[in-house]
Amino acid sequence: MNILSLLLAGGRWRCFPVPLGSSLFQALHNSCCRKKSTAPKKIIPHVDFSDENAKESGKALDKLFSSEQQASILHVLNTASNKELEAFTLLRGKKSLSIVEHREKFGPFQNLESLMNVPLFQYKTTIQVCNSILNPETGGKKRKLQENRLLRKLIKPEIGRERLKAINSIVSIVSGTRRIAWAHLDRQLAVLDWQQTEYCRLMKGTYLSSAYLEEISSVVSKMPKADFYVLEKTGPSFQNSSLFPILLHFHIMEAMLYALLNTTFTRDGRHQVLSMNRNAVGKHFELMIGDTRTSGKEVVKQLLSESVLKEEPRVFFPPDKIVRYRQMFSSTEQYRVEELYDSLLQAIAFYELAVFNTES
Repeated sequence: MNILSLLLAGGRWRCFPVPLGSSLFQALHNSCCRKKSTAPKKIIPHVDFSDENAKESGKALDKLFSSEQQASILHVLNTASNKELEAFTLLRGKKSLSIVEHREKFGPFQNLESLMNVPLFQYKTTIQVCNSILNPETGGKKRKLQENRLLRKLIKPEIGRERLKAINSIVSIVSGTRRIAWAHLDRQLAVLDWQQTEYCRLMKGTYLSSAYLEEISSVVSKMPKADFYVLEKTGPSFQNSSLFPILLHFHIMEAMLYALLNTTFTRDGRHQVLSMNRNAVGKHFELMIGDTRTSGKEVVKQLLSESVLKEEPRVFFPPDKIVRYRQMFSSTEQYRVEELYDSLLQAIAFYELAVFNTES
């Protein structure tokens, strides 16, 4: 028995009989069977159940919120401006604009289900938005948590926000291998005191604790009183063993300053001495190149000039002291006295990052 088969020859289809038992017939039969077995994957259309899912989700929304809650949510959605909607964390950006545009085009939202007709709003998103409208303080709590995390990276040990808000003045202290400098600033960023002193014998000899105590006690006696004393937290890596004496020096200095300046800690357990991340200060004043911090001399020089030239400078140097500070800066400009520059910059950064950023 013959069947008709089709072959493409010279760009045209030609028909000719093929015996059932022939190899060509078998090849054609196998080919057809393979195509038939895989064909359903290609020809079965994709069925979209989104409309049914949306209806079911809409009904579920009504069960999640009481009638009073639904009324409150709809009132906000139907009356709030684009800017007012953006006050809710989850409605910032395109979502708030989409709500206003949908409202203007189709009229007020009649139920929570209709919110799912707005672009960018799926079932889970709609629930989150409704909850954020009912509990607007959630966004504020999240911001406070973020601020607290940033503070933990910035200063050690942790202190309460209330104490930060109440600060009236600080003394910012930066010590090096040969000198120590401090800057006394109030919360108006007025420089009340700014100076440095050298200690030559601490990096020589056997690093006796008694020598540190005598030297640092003498320095601390010259420092003014303040609500907090802020130390620069720095130090070379343990991986470089040749720098161990310097690292040891920094740790001893920090320990001595903590002990001598925390005068009330034994009575009330409250820290008056804090350590501040050096690189965070560098980033604040754009002094970082990769992981390396560059000199702050030019920034300090600019701050001194602005104090004279600008009506509202970033930092205020009192008229009776500005001449002395400018002379001090000029006399040290040719030397690397980074501790002097850094003590001032650290004080400014502490107020701007840790104090003013936490004020509500």
